[in-house]
Amino acid sequence: MMKLLVTGGAGFIGSNFVRFMLENYPDYHVLNLDKLTYAGNLENLSGLEHDSRHQFIQADICDPDAVGRILRKGVDAVVNFAAESHVDRSILHSQEFIRTNVVGTLNLVELSRKNKIGRFIQISTDEVYGSLGASGLFTELSPIEPNSPYAASKASADLLVRSYCHTHGFPGIITRCSNNYGPYQFPEKLIPLLISNAIAGEPLPIYGDGMNVRDWIHVRDHCAAIDVVLHKGKDGEVYNVGGRQELPNIYVAQLILKLLDKDESLIRYVEDRPGHDRRYAIDCSKLENDLHWHAQMLFDRGIRETIDWYRRNSQWVDHVRSGSYLTYYDRMYRQRGQTLSER
Repeated sequence: MMKLLVTGGAGFIGSNFVRFMLENYPDYHVLNLDKLTYAGNLENLSGLEHDSRHQFIQADICDPDAVGRILRKGVDAVVNFAAESHVDRSILHSQEFIRTNVVGTLNLVELSRKNKIGRFIQISTDEVYGSLGASGLFTELSPIEPNSPYAASKASADLLVRSYCHTHGFPGIITRCSNNYGPYQFPEKLIPLLISNAIAGEPLPIYGDGMNVRDWIHVRDHCAAIDVVLHKGKDGEVYNVGGRQELPNIYVAQLILKLLDKDESLIRYVEDRPGHDRRYAIDCSKLENDLHWHAQMLFDRGIRETIDWYRRNSQWVDHVRSGSYLTYYDRMYRQRGQTLSER
């Protein structure tokens, strides 16, 4: 049996990871901590309300008292997904990214050290490496050259974890993943935005010339990679996680329109965002060779399944786009006489 603290577990990747672990480890217990900002959605955890192995706690990773109380209850490992993650928002409002991604991570690391937590997984991003040219791949030894406030905040968090590993012998591991897609992703991100707009017959905005390249990985493959690192990874190491499926943004938009039988006239090229990285591509050989993980989902299949999920879950999309998800589950639990922090 293992007791996990998953932070940011009501977000896109975090909620998928919580589900993945509960499905694959019947004797594990998950403490799920999330502040419930706009990107934290309790509807992402629908169906887990009565699972005794899952406990939701509304709290802020920057709050040392709240985090300390949880860790003192006895936790075997921490997996930190909690982060502000949207590049466009970081360009306009960088302060909150520093607070959550840097100060929050430091708070988690320091309290995990004091409470002798056995393993700490820092979920990072390939964006800390900066931008690639037309060739080459990011390896774990690539220099850290972040080009947005978001990427800079995640790089700072990574370096804090690394420093604790070196200075204190802290059992931390960093994973850096390429672009995720799949169910429960907030529609401000590229693929769910394109899918939901296409379904509604609305324009699909594409930055610049649409030739910015990303390495796409299905969120379930990412969860499987974190699972392997959690159980078999080496303390102090960095592991890149990638899907080995590089695609230009315009191709992704065209494929989604084709699969939904929509016309490409819906594509709208818009002014590029400042500092837009041209290409990301991950070399995940270390994870593949050392821990025997490989991505399983091909993009053509994964995008079809993702489109089908958004079609079947139109109510979830409507709640997110209207903002009603922010109160939906709060109302439900209030009717039961509970508060969020009691779950």
